[in-house]
Amino acid sequence: MASVEATIVEDLKDPRVPSALYWTIEHVADWIEELGFPQYRACFLTNLINGRKLCCLHASAFPDIGITDFEHIKIIAKNIRDLIYLEEPFWNRSIADPPKNDLGMYLELKSSTGKNIDTTTLKQMYLNNPDPKWQPPLSNQCMILPRN
Repeated sequence: MASVEATIVEDLKDPRVPSALYWTIEHVADWIEELGFPQYRACFLTNLINGRKLCCLHASAFPDIGITDFEHIKIIAKNIRDLIYLEEPFWNRSIADPPKNDLGMYLELKSSTGKNIDTTTLKQMYLNNPDPKWQPPLSNQCMILPRN
């Protein structure tokens, strides 16, 4: 099994993988400041937003981390999408289409941590699953369990 460092190096050689995925908390804070929002640097530092978290940070979560100006939310969310090579959500997308493309699924996978996830590269994800399909998360919220 490859090491985490070797995985990062291999991923960064792949032009499909955004380098922002492996940013530290400081890199993200510097990026938000360079974007023109130095007032939000502390929000990102306090909430420990690193590259993995940034890739899955949705505009709906911005108020929770302290960003409440709607115009700022739109600008930051668009810049995050540009940074990680994701398209803007299409307002009339068919519900038959998967909500994420292959890169989106990989970024979602990498937003978690763990031995297997940390050592999985985009290339390995395709080798292990040549035709990845998005599947909704399984939930047992409506599961009826037998009584004892």
